[in-house]
Amino acid sequence: MCGIFGYLGSRQASNILLDGLRRLEYRGYDSTGIAVKDETIQIYKKVGKVGDLETILPSQIDGTVGIAHTRWATHGVVSDANAHPHRSANGKVVIVHNGIIENTRQLRTSLTVQGVELQSDTDSEALAHVIERELSVDNNPENAVRRTLHLARGTWGLCVLFLEYDMIVCARNGSPLIIGQGDGEMFVSSDPHALTPYTQRVVFLEDGEMATLTKNQMSLSTIKGKNFDPSITVLEDDWGESELGEYPHFMLKEIYEQPDALRHCISGRLDRVRGNGRLGGLKLEPRDLAKVPHVRLLGCGTAFNAAEIGQMLIEKLARIPAVAHISSEFRHNDPVINPNALHFAVTQSGETADTLSAVKEIQLKGGSVYGVVNVVGSSIARECGKGVYIHSGPEQAVASTKAFSNMVAALSMFALQVGRSRATSKEQGKDLINGLQQIPHLIEEYLENQGPILEAVEMIKDAKCVLFLGRGISAPVAKEGALKLMEIAYIPCLAYPAGEMKHGPIALLEEGSPVVFIAPNDHVKVKTISAMHECKARGARIILIHEEGDDIASEADISIPVPQVHSLLSPLLTVIPTQLIAYHTALALGCNVDRPRNLAKSVTVE
Repeated sequence: MCGIFGYLGSRQASNILLDGLRRLEYRGYDSTGIAVKDETIQIYKKVGKVGDLETILPSQIDGTVGIAHTRWATHGVVSDANAHPHRSANGKVVIVHNGIIENTRQLRTSLTVQGVELQSDTDSEALAHVIERELSVDNNPENAVRRTLHLARGTWGLCVLFLEYDMIVCARNGSPLIIGQGDGEMFVSSDPHALTPYTQRVVFLEDGEMATLTKNQMSLSTIKGKNFDPSITVLEDDWGESELGEYPHFMLKEIYEQPDALRHCISGRLDRVRGNGRLGGLKLEPRDLAKVPHVRLLGCGTAFNAAEIGQMLIEKLARIPAVAHISSEFRHNDPVINPNALHFAVTQSGETADTLSAVKEIQLKGGSVYGVVNVVGSSIARECGKGVYIHSGPEQAVASTKAFSNMVAALSMFALQVGRSRATSKEQGKDLINGLQQIPHLIEEYLENQGPILEAVEMIKDAKCVLFLGRGISAPVAKEGALKLMEIAYIPCLAYPAGEMKHGPIALLEEGSPVVFIAPNDHVKVKTISAMHECKARGARIILIHEEGDDIASEADISIPVPQVHSLLSPLLTVIPTQLIAYHTALALGCNVDRPRNLAKSVTVE
């Protein structure tokens, strides 16, 4: 994986391919390449960013058909040879591929026995050679790809270029691929929003589907050979362009966009009169919610941390069991599914392969899943068919910030909605709504006076390890803070519920060890103070995120106050300083804030 872009038409392909790759850069990658077909197929690829690729390109590349790729390494080291595109032995076939071919060892061994000299260590290259071999059977590109995929096992978003044909053959199984239809031209991309500068008319390929494209026509079929007509979707305009403007980095821009993003998320979804949430996309009536036996939430990384907060809110407001699961473990644990329970798939991109697999496992066992998703038209949004769009807008930095906040807000509104059908009074509902509507303004207020963030950075930036601690609803905030610092500053971090600290992590503390505490003024604050004393007694230095005016500030070496807020909504404020600490620490260490090493924005492989 990570990004695919393709073009067929009358214009020169190379500039369009490069522009498409730039629009996919936010997803994270380590190498990039393009292939353009004219009399020959010219391939250029290089380790590094799209800008690095441009340094090796000739001033003119003739050809009106081409495919391009940004790679996030799964098989084989980061190298020019392992970058995509990959060419077949006789040069008749060139491919780009997202996903993982699970039986690549068998395919590569078979090819070696046949005398093929493999040029890379990737699982993807074998597909190019097998397609070329199958092409010799009947000189039918579509059939050659179809027969090859019958031999392959795994996941793919695949685009195939042929030397002797002006076409691109595409196939999807578990990795997103979208066809864009223009006027006398066709586009293909792994991300719909990379297509919006060129066309709003798209076709989302589903698993097991193929597309054969010429500049004027698309022919759709299944991998089994059944033809079908395209279902055209018109993309919404509200995603739009994402430019840095006055900000030096997308991450900082997106931290500051959180107030407006939250306003978009909650707008029209709160019923002040009845003290209730109003998430129409769930298509659930109060009588349905009243019968729910339990709720399960699934996510990875930041989405899992948001899901844990959602779990606590649901249990608090609705008084029914709720549990958050890490998606990558869920399917493989052979979970027992109650068809009457509610399941939520929480994901920014809507393409997270682990979460998508969990969704399909639940559906296979008779359950239904609701999406909590940012990207409209994404695989999980379409697979679920119902749920909540969080309306964060484009999030370009790999490390998520505003999507986390909007996930928490969306889950808060669901918790209120299910709570009002069961255990939460109208007055309690109104109180929560008032608190939620204040959040955007309170974040703006905090961002105008952020406290001693840079002092915290000085304490953290040279640390061997940073411990993040919180209790209750603040424990997932501690996890999210640790994740952000680890992702972009590459500092080892641990996050624990504060009460668990003395059962192991305390062994790491020594004189000067930085410990970040998340301690809003809630019912577990006194217990959190006890954990702070235990850390200080071992020489640790305390960075404390707390509510303004709280005398707990005297317990800390560095005190970072945030505005007071409803206790159940405190994560929406206490997370902001942890984002800023991570951002400024990464800057201080000279790290690439928006494109941290080894990470991808949308993890489309399991």
